[in-house]
Amino acid sequence: MKRAAVIGCGDVSSVHFGALKGLDVELVGVSDTDDGRLRAAADAHGVPGYADYRELLEVQRPNVVHICTPHDQHAAMAIEALERGINVIVEKPLAHTLEEGRKLVEAARRSDAKLGVCFQNRYNATSRALRSLLDGGTLGAVRGASATVMWHRTAEYYRDRPWRGTWAEGGGGLMMNQAIHTVDLLQWLVGEVESVSGSVSNRSLGGAIEVEDTAEFAATHAGGAASVFYATLANAENAPVTLDVVTETASLSLRGDLTITHADGRVEVIREAAGDSGGRDYWGASHGLLIADFYANLDGPEPFWIDAFEAEKSLRIVKDLYSQSSFDPALTS
Repeated sequence: MKRAAVIGCGDVSSVHFGALKGLDVELVGVSDTDDGRLRAAADAHGVPGYADYRELLEVQRPNVVHICTPHDQHAAMAIEALERGINVIVEKPLAHTLEEGRKLVEAARRSDAKLGVCFQNRYNATSRALRSLLDGGTLGAVRGASATVMWHRTAEYYRDRPWRGTWAEGGGGLMMNQAIHTVDLLQWLVGEVESVSGSVSNRSLGGAIEVEDTAEFAATHAGGAASVFYATLANAENAPVTLDVVTETASLSLRGDLTITHADGRVEVIREAAGDSGGRDYWGASHGLLIADFYANLDGPEPFWIDAFEAEKSLRIVKDLYSQSSFDPALTS
């Protein structure tokens, strides 16, 4: 039986705890610097709690550590675990800066342990169906795509976890904390992004955060396709994420379910699988699938397919976008 530990007992840890309950895995400890969250998690799961994550790693010696901390802690914690030979599941983004991301990519290359990054929307039934259709070639080449993230966040959301609204700890705002999932899907489905042109701004939360709440870009992808992207936290509600792909013979529309409209008028619909991740509904329902797949492949020879190298792609896109705006004081960091 594998031994797992969770570092960071905030909101997103709930989906990791929920996923572990359904696996043949022993939870051996938790860590958090907030005493209230630490005690609550330790009591709820009947395991020791550690304020210092290094003590957790040293005493409990887990096989896998789940890193669910603020973004600026991802890389350093993951690198330390990998250097100890501990497998890592880390929440997105890979890191809060490109420099830290590069360090983690190199550490993962050196280590015999595995690293997986939580871009769980790649496990959605509709995302996988869309990727399969595009790879199959029957719809012709991809001509272009568009995506939107129209969500709502309040000042209270940021006051509850102040790190979310800062460059130093969050590494960015909307694009790092919410929309990076859709950026990842866009480049995974349409092709790696070769160039991006766009901007970020603050449209509604300027008094509450120093980072962006709105962003837009146009991108060119390997293979020649073009895409456009718009995201904001100034919407009145958390609307469904949209992702539309146009090929030579069809239009594919991802809005929860996947609708394929063929040039000859035929329409197909692929339903998204129902499920409860244990978290907020807009996180999607596929965290558990990703985590289960990570554990299922731990003893195999190959790296996990959403590894540091793969996760660095979306981080580079976001940081490239920041570098084109005067909004980020750190620019390309």
